[in-house]
Amino acid sequence: MAKRWKERPSGSTWGDWGDDDELGRINLLTPEKVLQGVGEVEAGISFCLSLPLDFPGGTALNQRRHPPVLAPTEDMRGNSGAFYNVHMKDMEEGHPKYVDVWADDVVTLSLQYSTQWDSLAHVGAEFDADGDGVEEAVYYNGYRGGVDVVGPRSDARGDGSSHLCFAHHLGLEHMAATGVQGRGVLVDLARHLGHDFRLVDLETLQAVMAVDDVVVEPGDILLLHTGFATKVLEWDREPDAAQIHRTCCSLDGRDQALLGWIADSRIAALVADNYAVEGLIGRDRDESRHSFLPVHHLCLFRLGVPLGEMWYLHELAGWLHEHGRSRFLLTAPPLRLPGAVGSPLTPVATV
Repeated sequence: MAKRWKERPSGSTWGDWGDDDELGRINLLTPEKVLQGVGEVEAGISFCLSLPLDFPGGTALNQRRHPPVLAPTEDMRGNSGAFYNVHMKDMEEGHPKYVDVWADDVVTLSLQYSTQWDSLAHVGAEFDADGDGVEEAVYYNGYRGGVDVVGPRSDARGDGSSHLCFAHHLGLEHMAATGVQGRGVLVDLARHLGHDFRLVDLETLQAVMAVDDVVVEPGDILLLHTGFATKVLEWDREPDAAQIHRTCCSLDGRDQALLGWIADSRIAALVADNYAVEGLIGRDRDESRHSFLPVHHLCLFRLGVPLGEMWYLHELAGWLHEHGRSRFLLTAPPLRLPGAVGSPLTPVATV
């Protein structure tokens, strides 16, 4: 395949793992890194890091993302119900001999409603990858908007076929195939900063890490505990429409030092228990052309670092604090759903 770009964004990892790479820094989850994670297992205790997938509840957090709708499928006669008997009269003469009772179900689910991974196809940018002075919509490693990442239309593949796959490249099925297993490292911001809304710059992040003796190395998956997901559980599917946007801390994407540290740290993925990892600050005073979500832009577009959002970290954070630890084995594959831009998951931390 011909190279898709002539110019790559400054400081990006485009091409570092080949012209056709679709994993980004997930490539850093090498067998050696998995063994480092396994080496952190001492107690044999596992923690579920997912919210129930019908949380936060409602659409106050994002009007485009709706709670899941779970329903039973039809029985063999086309009737809906919570369960049905298996009367295979077409196969048996007289009275059916089977005693089985079955239940199947179906769900309509916004893939980024609750605990989730953002893929590298989630956020791109207008960038002159061709070097011809004209910006075009591109994603990580030069994959093109409208070609490699498209909307659901009948001619999405250009051959007239009906195909609803959104991401022909950079979908989360590639990440899922790796198993996404390695060493997780948790920074407990909530314990030190409380639960009021604030933006966390590099100085604050490093101060918390220093107090708790947290060290992040290349290939680690960094998890930030802010307390947001814990608050979401307290609201019990009825979140406060105002407070949900002003609760707990988030990374300050405007802090250039923080962005530089994320790049230099060579983390494989970045995760938080809050919404979006970084603060949604709206309009700013910078009149230059720039990203609305700088951390997303850096991680997904430039570096190939997937983002995890709204993970449940409360119990894990408490156990790690009690035992003077910050590292653990993390297993966190997304759904192996071809073309998915985002995916729910049930991550597991083992200590």
